[in-house]
Amino acid sequence: MKEADVIKQLKSPHTRSSLHENFKNLGIEKGMVVIVHSSLSAFGWVCGGAISVVQALMDTIGSEGTIVMPTQTADVSDPSEWQMPPVPKEWWPIIREHMPAYDPQITPTRGMGKIVEVFRTFPGVKRSSHPTYSFAAWGKNAEYILSEQPLEEGFGPKSPLAKLYELDGHILLLGVGHDSNTSLHFAEHAIPDREKAKKGTALVENNVRVWKTYEEIVYDSNCFADLGEDFEKTYAVRKAAIGSAECKLMKQQPIIDFAREWMKKKDRL
Repeated sequence: MKEADVIKQLKSPHTRSSLHENFKNLGIEKGMVVIVHSSLSAFGWVCGGAISVVQALMDTIGSEGTIVMPTQTADVSDPSEWQMPPVPKEWWPIIREHMPAYDPQITPTRGMGKIVEVFRTFPGVKRSSHPTYSFAAWGKNAEYILSEQPLEEGFGPKSPLAKLYELDGHILLLGVGHDSNTSLHFAEHAIPDREKAKKGTALVENNVRVWKTYEEIVYDSNCFADLGEDFEKTYAVRKAAIGSAECKLMKQQPIIDFAREWMKKKDRL
């Protein structure tokens, strides 16, 4: 939709202060630990764009709380896996040799949206070390949440997602559905004998750029929308419309516990 058409749909623009009130009305409180998934375009027209959304979240949660966002870089990966778009096979060795190593300061996100890309550049925001599945965090528990993320288990039991679970955190979906709910990947680690795949990435090891290969479980988000729909039939989820964005707030622990059993049952079928 063109920006002019978006403007026509609103009686007044969203602002930092109006979003702050919207977030409070949704149930977000000072001191919460929240992982955020978002779509800026879903809100409609926002004065200040992604900057205002990030500032409003910080205003609402405060420095005694913690904001976490996934800052994934799917392009810092093995080119043999690329599908959107794929690259010629004869390019693969060249890419593996010359791809810049992941750097938490400068490596941009890919496909994560404007809010995430702006958030990672804010003063005080820190970013984890995983070259493909990194997270950024701001606030009281940021360093602890990002302190550990094994290469082979980017969403596993020692990942930022596990720390969020331990801290009884919340999940905030702003204009996106459960198909964007990264926390559900943590639940996949509960499935026994999960298939594994060989991966590759460029990173810095002992101050030298290297191409590193490793194995991880095959993550699959195709079922997340159905899983989330089933969860919402039984469990409490706070919902509100902010502009044209459907927003949802829920505790992370219940949906992870639900997802573990849901996935195990699905895996047995």
